Amino acid sequence: MVPDALNLTNVHTFYGDSHILHGVSFTLPSGNVLALLGRNGAGKTTCISTIIGFLKPRQGEIRLFGKRIEGFPPERISHLGIGLVPQGRRVFPSLSVRENLVVAERRRRSTARPWTVERVYDLFPRLSERHAQFAGTLSGGEQQMLAIGRALMGNPSVLLLDEPSEGLAPQIVAEVGRTLGRLKEQGQSIVLVEQNRKLALEFADSAVILNTGRCVFAGSTLELLEDERIIEQNLGVYHGH
Repeated sequence: MVPDALNLTNVHTFYGDSHILHGVSFTLPSGNVLALLGRNGAGKTTCISTIIGFLKPRQGEIRLFGKRIEGFPPERISHLGIGLVPQGRRVFPSLSVRENLVVAERRRRSTARPWTVERVYDLFPRLSERHAQFAGTLSGGEQQMLAIGRALMGNPSVLLLDEPSEGLAPQIVAEVGRTLGRLKEQGQSIVLVEQNRKLALEFADSAVILNTGRCVFAGSTLELLEDERIIEQNLGVYHGH
């Protein structure tokens, strides 16, 4: 039996003296997409930072395919198979598109079909057209594609996406959505932090809602969509599914 891709159990994280995550627990089955939702300041980015190792939990366990990783440095967590597309994209502006991808390349013996520059170009043809262009001169949408492509070049077993549609025009958001769909079809395990919950819930198999650092919902997307009260209380008014 394949172990779950990611497990958080009773995770408590602090920023200095501030207690941000209060006993957060959730499970991401292998090959699934989990939407991590909540208002601004709910603790979503802190949760991502704790998984990737930027912050160390004071308490609790984080397991990647059954192996404990909490408290490891970010480089080690990345080597073990967690990829991050950070909020704000953070591409290397003075490197070309191709150089941004090549610098992130990491092969894994366990990867049947590894990500290569050509495979990223197949996912994002626009990056192929811009391959020699400095990343700092790309549009916001192109930089987001590059940030996703760069994370995939590490051949992650779990991909963390922190607000991928933030600040993007609607047609680019739709393109990000199509990309999520293709990655899901290919069996990529994903944790998606997203303010645009229509986008998030369209692709997610399950959802977790954080409110002031606590899990107030963890279940299937269908369960969440049937509970408008939880959505309104924790995410604001929701129009349509």
